[in-house]
Amino acid sequence: MGRLIPRTRGARRPRAAGFTLVEILVALAIVAIASTAAWLAWRAGSGPSLRSEAERFAGAIEYAAQRAQWRHEDLGVSVGARGWRFWRRDTDRREWIPVADDDVLAARTLPEGVSFASVSVAGRPVPPEAQVTFRASGRNDPSSFVLTSGEASMNVEADPLNRVAVAAAGR
Repeated sequence: MGRLIPRTRGARRPRAAGFTLVEILVALAIVAIASTAAWLAWRAGSGPSLRSEAERFAGAIEYAAQRAQWRHEDLGVSVGARGWRFWRRDTDRREWIPVADDDVLAARTLPEGVSFASVSVAGRPVPPEAQVTFRASGRNDPSSFVLTSGEASMNVEADPLNRVAVAAAGR
């Protein structure tokens, strides 16, 4: 006995035109993720740039404190509204000279819209452009700095053990 329905080779049902529900949902998910990322980047404004500048400065002052101990030299940093500069104490001439032989401690100008200030050293307020010293002995005073951009601000704080922390202001 044979088959009731004749078998034809190569005959297929025609596929309906259009997208499947799964394909549409995947496309919507991709668009939603991209939109969320763009919105978060727009809303953050200068936040990531401000944090990266604060972390760059924190790394530089931590490095300066360690370098002062390694090389048995006194270093200092002065900050202004537009950036910072590291100094080295020349014991022969008894004066402070800019550090020029180290890329990490090179003078830095901040991006437009970002300002910088020293807040305190050893719990006392610091006048603008004053120098914060990192001693060869490693006995450094705690210091605090603030970077500001618009309404956002970041604190950079160094403790007597030369540890440096970066945190958003108000935390």
